[in-house]
Amino acid sequence: MPKPIKRTPGLPTREQILDFISASPTPAGKREIARAFGLTAQDKILLKALLKDMADEGLIDSAPGRAFHKLGGLPKVTVLRIADVDDSGTAWAVPERWEAETPAPKLRVRERKQGALGVGDRILARTEEAGKGWIAHPMKTLPKGEELVLGVLRQEGATLWLQGVEKKERREFQVSDAGAAQVGDLVLAEKAGRPPRITVRVTQVLGDPFAPRSFSLIAIHKLGIPDVFSAETLEEAVRVAALPLGDKREDLRHLPIVAIDPADARDHDDAVWAAPDDDPSNDGGWKAIVAIADVSFYVRPGSSLDREARRRGNSVYFPDRVVPMLPESLSAEMCSLKEGVDRAALVCHLQVSKGGALKSWRFTRAVVRIAANLAYEDAQAMVDAAMLPSRCGAAGRRCPRPAPRARRSIWTCPNAASCSTRRAASCRSPRASGSMRIS
Repeated sequence: MPKPIKRTPGLPTREQILDFISASPTPAGKREIARAFGLTAQDKILLKALLKDMADEGLIDSAPGRAFHKLGGLPKVTVLRIADVDDSGTAWAVPERWEAETPAPKLRVRERKQGALGVGDRILARTEEAGKGWIAHPMKTLPKGEELVLGVLRQEGATLWLQGVEKKERREFQVSDAGAAQVGDLVLAEKAGRPPRITVRVTQVLGDPFAPRSFSLIAIHKLGIPDVFSAETLEEAVRVAALPLGDKREDLRHLPIVAIDPADARDHDDAVWAAPDDDPSNDGGWKAIVAIADVSFYVRPGSSLDREARRRGNSVYFPDRVVPMLPESLSAEMCSLKEGVDRAALVCHLQVSKGGALKSWRFTRAVVRIAANLAYEDAQAMVDAAMLPSRCGAAGRRCPRPAPRARRSIWTCPNAASCSTRRAASCRSPRASGSMRIS
């Protein structure tokens, strides 16, 4: 067995210190260096000055905990942030703190259980240089970073600063990493470092702070509205959206059921149908159907979708966007009663007397095919047109109905030259259709 190399007593050279830091299996601070080279109390004072000179010369840098590493390298133990997970499931991390002028290295994470880490997770890891790359061995998962800061970038000299836009965070932060953001951009950034030197790293560029969309983004951030779905939830949504509706549902696709919503509705979750009742015991009465999207068919108790929906509670609507309770593959597609496509629905069959009294009802799961998606204004115009006198000077017949989606508050017969019919659409349809809905 070869004898260990005997170090010469006295202050080590720069090269010896660099070699020791690189070869040390544990973080190497001033104490470890002094112990390794057997330095006296006087030598330790000189070592402190030498390490400072080496840092000023760009040879070494210090990590949290006062350990040293080669500048442009990584500490033996450091905090990393998962930046990407590739198609093979391998996680890649970057240092949470990186002050060198060279690009931050990407480390391949060796997980004990693959798939446990996701983008944005923080880990304390032991780093290892392997060939031309780096490997990270997770030691423990750390809590998520602090709440993101929303602000506008400004420049002072060669330094970028983030000016917070919220009352609770009016202070400015020096920007350590602006990414692709430009001066004047509205951005989201996460804090890094320790007091008194706290910097921020831009994580998302939102653009012009005075654009209409920015006001919605500011509100979403300020109120803490969850607006990002996890990969697990998105994958589950895509999977359940492909489920067959089955053959055990009541088939109501032959009925012209219509969904009536505001003209600017972004989804359609309920629909109605009514016709004179052919039951002799309900002479002059009506039979009606109210259908709502069968969300429970896709969102099962305890699933990732269910947990996320409980966390959000409801969808949130803004003038330029909606923050949905469920991923769009469900909220805007399979759970939206769109015209001309088959959809799973929960249905209530109603029997209403001539005087408007509810005589009976029953619930069922059904498959429906919506005949039309109508705006309230269109539906009301159609009702008003159907109630007009059967007289039209131009043709001697009832005035033609307005075309769907005309969205006019006043409807006039197209044969205006010879017909004076003109009816105001009082738009009673929201009240009428709303009173039939179930929730």
